[in-house]
Amino acid sequence: MKPNIQNRLAQVRKSRGVGASDLARRVNVSRQTIYAIEAGTYVPNTEVALRLARELEVGIDELFSLEEGTLASPESLTADVLSAVPPAKGQPVRICQIGSRWVSVPVSASPYYMPEADGIVRQSRGSDHRADLVVFAKEEASQKRLVLAGCDPATGLLSRMVEKISGVEVVSAAASSKLALNWLKQGRVHIAGSHLEDPKTGEFNLPFLRREFPDEDFSVVTFARWEEGLVLAPSNPKHIQKVEDLARKNVRFANREPGSGSRALLDRLLEKAGLEANKIQGYERVAYGHLAAAYCVVSQEADACLATRSAAKAFGLDFIPLHSERYDLVMRRKTADLPAAKAFLDVLQRATLRRKLEVLAGYDTSQTGAVIA
Repeated sequence: MKPNIQNRLAQVRKSRGVGASDLARRVNVSRQTIYAIEAGTYVPNTEVALRLARELEVGIDELFSLEEGTLASPESLTADVLSAVPPAKGQPVRICQIGSRWVSVPVSASPYYMPEADGIVRQSRGSDHRADLVVFAKEEASQKRLVLAGCDPATGLLSRMVEKISGVEVVSAAASSKLALNWLKQGRVHIAGSHLEDPKTGEFNLPFLRREFPDEDFSVVTFARWEEGLVLAPSNPKHIQKVEDLARKNVRFANREPGSGSRALLDRLLEKAGLEANKIQGYERVAYGHLAAAYCVVSQEADACLATRSAAKAFGLDFIPLHSERYDLVMRRKTADLPAAKAFLDVLQRATLRRKLEVLAGYDTSQTGAVIA
């Protein structure tokens, strides 16, 4: 008998005072078969197992059962890890298949709930951002799952509406605009969000795409326009009003990572103000994402950061607008033809989404859903 099947046939038979030969005759098998079953060297078929249970007047699960801890072992999988920092052993991840490539997106626990996950990191493979995973829900990473990389906190509103209406899951991977676009070029994500501004023309995203990925066939759809500015503690206790105030000695700043649109905007504002980066206390302190930067302010680790109005609203923080930006969603044209992507794009056209973006995030949705390339 396979070691993961436990049987109590001998104990039950003897407790009933039934001999092996008698039981064998009653279920129409040989005495040797009864001994083989009891020794664990033979697994009875369903009919024999049912006859044994009937003759001994017990439930079949009283004779045969799976041993504790013998459920199917989690599956092993090697996948790309979509993270700006190396994953830690045991890090929960969501997984998705993009073509023949498996990718995983690290997820973190919220203050009150465990994260939704498909597996955990067993071992990082080093600097190539790949890892060996232990997965327990590979079958759920179906064609109805999209990976969206970017930094806009309000794309969560879009993701939840897409899943509610179409059943398509959107797995969000936190990334700067440049990192998200690089992942898209490498085939690691379905959709990349970006708000990279060309300093010469003031145009968003398209100049960067044409310059960095000239031979790629991308489709670009506008998500929304937002305001980016200084996120401050409630009531602005440090009386910060402009970028120049960040150079004061009593002001601690939380910066965004290199490659992010926010970092590029800050550098342009500092240059315009004639300030050197080393004058900003906290310029080298990196927060990965608008919400992460705003959380540094709400947790009093910093007095200010540069982020979106939506990030400030999420934590009830003060906000001073400095710049208007357009956030676009970029995907390969062949991806746009997938049923899951079509469902995703359909939700972008819905008035309900626009109202939510306007009220909850403070976004300008006059161009939401517009195809610009």
